[in-house]
Amino acid sequence: MSVTTAAALLTDPSGHGVDAGIDVRAACVSDATAIHALIVGHLADGRLLPRDRDEIAMHAHRFVVAMRDGRLVACAELAPLSRHVAEIRSLVVHRNARGLGLGTELVREIVNLATSGEFEKLCVFTHAPSFFVRQDFSIVPHVWLPEKIVTDCHACPHFRRCGQYAVVMELDRVRRTRDSQAARHG
Repeated sequence: MSVTTAAALLTDPSGHGVDAGIDVRAACVSDATAIHALIVGHLADGRLLPRDRDEIAMHAHRFVVAMRDGRLVACAELAPLSRHVAEIRSLVVHRNARGLGLGTELVREIVNLATSGEFEKLCVFTHAPSFFVRQDFSIVPHVWLPEKIVTDCHACPHFRRCGQYAVVMELDRVRRTRDSQAARHG
């Protein structure tokens, strides 16, 4: 997984740019405990499904994390559902790091990874569809994502009474836009 490392440039209330010391990078196995703790710490919000620490360690290479002052403050996973469809899972930003644009940055990194991984669609099941719609995802019926239903939903205790929205981004459109921009600036 190739993830760009970046320091976030944020604007403080006075309008000056502030380097927040945010490092966005690919996760490694040694991050599994911190990722698990971040997820567990936000389960009570009712927006996440529990994850097993060992399963996170096994799939650590699929996660992107944001580090601030040496602490893991946000994570997201790119989980393949099929050869053509991938899902963003476990997108979590620590309460103390919200409002810094980390969720948007992690989604951007996951979109880049999914696009370079040659997936056709990237989906998310979420209680907050507006966040993803602002990032060019579209709300679709759950049945448009049979890969997700077969992989996860049928075994979920909330199956058929899920309060989540399915959102999808067509990655071919992202590729065409990038190719067009590269041709103009190239």
